[in-house]
Amino acid sequence: MSKKSKKALWPKTKCCESKDRCKRCPLRMLNDGTLPEGYTVKRRRLVKAD
Repeated sequence: MSKKSKKALWPKTKCCESKDRCKRCPLRMLNDGTLPEGYTVKRRRLVKAD
């Protein structure tokens, strides 16, 4: 077990649209595949998937 345990980051509800996206940006998390199960991004906002 490592000294630093990774805690799941919860995405922001709306993308801040900055050029260099933060770690909690929903668009970045969707692209990286780290978005929580059952959620997606529509129009730069985090929404529940149907």
